[in-house]
Amino acid sequence: MRKTKIISTLGPASDSDEVLDQLIRSGTDVFRLNMSHAKHDWVRDIIPRIRSLSEKSGKFVAVLMDLQGPSIRTGDLSDSLQLKEGDLCELCLGDAEPCMENSTSVNYPGLAEDLSIGDIVLVDNGVIQLKVMELADDRISCTVLTDGVLGSRRHINLPGINVRLPALTENDMTDAMLAAEMSIDFLGLSFAREAAHIEELRVAVEQAGSRAQIIAKIEDQQAMKHLDEIILASDVVMVARGDLGIEVNIEELPLVQRRIVRKCIKLGRRVIVATHMLESMLDSPLPTRAEVTDVANAVYEQADAVMLSGETSIGQYPVKSVELLDRITTRNELVGANFAEAAALKTHKQKTVKAAVVLANSIPGCKIAVFTKRGVMANYVSNLRPNEAHIYAFSEDVQVLRHLCLNRAVTGVRAKFSNDAEETVARGVDELKRRGFAEEGESVIVLSDVLGGEFVQDSIHLREIE
Repeated sequence: MRKTKIISTLGPASDSDEVLDQLIRSGTDVFRLNMSHAKHDWVRDIIPRIRSLSEKSGKFVAVLMDLQGPSIRTGDLSDSLQLKEGDLCELCLGDAEPCMENSTSVNYPGLAEDLSIGDIVLVDNGVIQLKVMELADDRISCTVLTDGVLGSRRHINLPGINVRLPALTENDMTDAMLAAEMSIDFLGLSFAREAAHIEELRVAVEQAGSRAQIIAKIEDQQAMKHLDEIILASDVVMVARGDLGIEVNIEELPLVQRRIVRKCIKLGRRVIVATHMLESMLDSPLPTRAEVTDVANAVYEQADAVMLSGETSIGQYPVKSVELLDRITTRNELVGANFAEAAALKTHKQKTVKAAVVLANSIPGCKIAVFTKRGVMANYVSNLRPNEAHIYAFSEDVQVLRHLCLNRAVTGVRAKFSNDAEETVARGVDELKRRGFAEEGESVIVLSDVLGGEFVQDSIHLREIE
């Protein structure tokens, strides 16, 4: 069974029930809603459809709402600007009127206060580079360093510059309240720059009655400076390689990705590798060899999940993209970087789980069954990256099982816990056999943080399936 989870972004190419069903059956574990483009009416329409199709397939599928975040963008232009190296270009702030031909507005009025003379401003994914020459309260004058065509609403990156943007915009808060209304499973915080940003979002959604888990998207150098505190404050971390690849030197990106993945496993947080995984499949039925190797690298690092963006939202081959991602990940899971060897084990429960994983690694064909109320013990087991053993997490709570859709090597199984611990375990083992997850004669290690009786806290039970 595949261990690495697959996230598929939804859009016009994947909006029909037929395609949604095919994406689930092809291997999608989590659907992503990109709130940079999604409308609230569409969100309210598609989530019940996802839940219904998930139930029919017999597989838990989670939903991730990705908040747009406080991105800096240029304004609308009636005609694109044809910029040449050496030209002067102006960024107008607030309601300032243009003073030169090459002029565009910016949606962040405080930009001039964050910049200094000589700073480099990257526009449109770094295609256009501007050097700051003069600063005023209402405008920034720049010299163009690279030829390029500047269109409307282009994203601006400021590598190494400490910006004072808010953690959440008004739109983000409105979207987060919709997430609470629709029982969204995960909320992605774009441009998370420090732990306080994550806590601000967490407090807001918890007050709204939501149990959504927070995904911190690492997208700039500020986030890298506060990496440890961001990881510990979040539930999941995303290596968002689009903006991150612009913010850091391009040759450093693979090293930065590996550093983030290693650190997340060490600190016990799930980690997603995202952006441009199979980008060529936007209009090609096959990925490039480089893309296949890139996916395999994320799998080797033992990331919890890999994510498709345009491939499944606007691409011509959404289902085929998931099918190929499933094949690539499954084939390349035989060996790994073993970052889990350095995982921090602070509690007795974590050390007990470590002992269970060591035991499972020594028994060919062994399974691990975790009976959990909140998913905590299943998180611990998954984070230690068992060599071969797949993890089956039993819970009564459907949203807990959906939260586990982002845990490497975990399959969620709905269960009803009784006062008789042995009866609960026996029913769980029977369910594994019924669904073809385990066979007679195989070994299963049972861990629990909810069962009573002989299943005392921090205990390991090894039994043979009959």
